[in-house]
Amino acid sequence: MNKSKEGNNMDTANLMQSSSSSTLPSLSNYFADQFRNLSVGNVILALVFALVVGIVIAFVYKRCYRGVLYSPNFSLTLIMLTVITTPVVMCIKSDIALSMGMVGALSIVRFRTAVKEPMDTAYMFWSLTMGILLGAGLHLIALATAAGISAVMFLLSFVHLRNPNSYLLVLHYDPAAEYDITRTLRQVVRQQRLRSKTVTRAGAEMTVEVRLDSKQDIVPEMLNIDGVHDATLVACQTEAGA
Repeated sequence: MNKSKEGNNMDTANLMQSSSSSTLPSLSNYFADQFRNLSVGNVILALVFALVVGIVIAFVYKRCYRGVLYSPNFSLTLIMLTVITTPVVMCIKSDIALSMGMVGALSIVRFRTAVKEPMDTAYMFWSLTMGILLGAGLHLIALATAAGISAVMFLLSFVHLRNPNSYLLVLHYDPAAEYDITRTLRQVVRQQRLRSKTVTRAGAEMTVEVRLDSKQDIVPEMLNIDGVHDATLVACQTEAGA
């Protein structure tokens, strides 16, 4: 009886030892399969490059922004897009089935937030492109592309800053002062365009788009005209990107 119990205990111990020994190779095989096509060093290097390039894109966006309200959250989004896209491309570049499934999954994703500025869309594509290049292992091409696009953006921003800025001039005045207003605008402003005009019994309102230099102030000129009650200058951004 004791011999049979001892035999059962030995069988149980051998079974547990064999199961534990079989579990360890399975775990090692699992991790080996996960990193078969990837190495930890390559992943860390690609993520570091993605972070650096994302910060460069965000810096260029901040320095070259020409809109009315700058959004720091969008700059953070550009960094995240670059960093997130990089590991995704690293995982799917060697697996055709996974890449096709990823394309199908992304095709049904729709962004509900409307992008107000066309240049914001260009910056998003720039971040995605950098993530794709870094994920594909083309680090030098990604860095050269980021440096080239940054230089082009700074150059275009410098050229654009030399052009007159676009503003909306809102005037409330007596209808009798319209001739003096028009004459003063022709003398002071190089480019102007009438946007709206409202005439009531209490007075008139005129909105004019004007192009002014950064140091030019047209509001005092308007207030010196008899019959002008107030003048407001508002920065605007036209379709041309001014």
